[in-house]
Amino acid sequence: MANINRESVLDALRGVRDPALNRDIVSLNFVRDLELDNSAVRFRLVINTPISPARTKLQEAARDAVQSVAGVKTVDIKLDSEIPKASAEAGKQSVPGVSNIIAVSSGKGGVGKSTVAVNLAIALAQYGAKVGILDTDVYGPNVPIMVGVNEEPAVRGQKLLPHNAHGVKVMSLGFLNRGDKPVVWRGPMLHTAVKQFLYDVEWGDLDYLIVDMPPGTGDAQLSLAQLVPVQGAVLVTTPQEVAMGDVRKAYNMFDQVHIPVLGIVENMSYFVCSNCSERHAIFGEGGGKELARRFNTPLLGQIPIAISIREGGDNGVPIVVGAPESPQAFAFKEIAENVATQLSIAALKGGGLPIIDMSDNRGDRFAV
Repeated sequence: MANINRESVLDALRGVRDPALNRDIVSLNFVRDLELDNSAVRFRLVINTPISPARTKLQEAARDAVQSVAGVKTVDIKLDSEIPKASAEAGKQSVPGVSNIIAVSSGKGGVGKSTVAVNLAIALAQYGAKVGILDTDVYGPNVPIMVGVNEEPAVRGQKLLPHNAHGVKVMSLGFLNRGDKPVVWRGPMLHTAVKQFLYDVEWGDLDYLIVDMPPGTGDAQLSLAQLVPVQGAVLVTTPQEVAMGDVRKAYNMFDQVHIPVLGIVENMSYFVCSNCSERHAIFGEGGGKELARRFNTPLLGQIPIAISIREGGDNGVPIVVGAPESPQAFAFKEIAENVATQLSIAALKGGGLPIIDMSDNRGDRFAV
């Protein structure tokens, strides 16, 4: 039997397209270390996102494509991920070891921004990414409560060591200023604190650093934009107009400082009655979709109201850990998938974020 033709295998793999990136896996450099041995084909499939549903479907499509090549009897595909590192920006200093920085912001308090930030970070880590979360809400740092840590961080040399909680590295002023003592700082002190938490913490190698921003459009947001290259912002809203008005301001603020918005998260979207299973739009409906439409940006996900989310935050066991099979945890995981996908698109396009229909971005269609 004749040996398998290498170009025939590559041609077959060129027919497999990533639906989010809209390119074939060969031109995307996802196919690595291709080896042919008589009737056997081996290679690594290196995807630029840790999200497992899309990765698995790409692997299946690649296997089917290669098995259709004449002479192929066995196909061995090793599935890996390689999350792209963002390019440097002029006048900004990257955080050593950190590939992508994502700001989670809202423009106002009380919409569950920290809850989204914590569950997003943990969901990304559950998919296999190396993740950290930085709590820059120095006036009301809630992340320590939400992750169940109430200890001062250790110090190594001149660096603070972040705590590890639920598979995520965590740093917050709440670890240093415990109890009920308020932080009364002017803008320059806040800028210095943000800078120190970025550069004076031993983050190690991270695929994603999630930054939980304070409410508003003030000093912390400006400091982050000035200091480091931020790959994108996730804006959190609730459906009612009083929340959306502030999120519109937050969107325009990020636009002014040239930080792309990855999309909108609508929290507290609806409540499902345990007795009748009927949905109740307590805070109205359609707000997140309207914001996404207005700014031509994706709606990353909608999170229903549930007591378990509040309980998980109060008890230090976020919902994606405490009830991973719940509809609420599924919503957070879907948001993590969509955020990772948007970042991979941005990396492919050199920083430009094309707007995509997120309903078609779950890895459901693979052309072979």
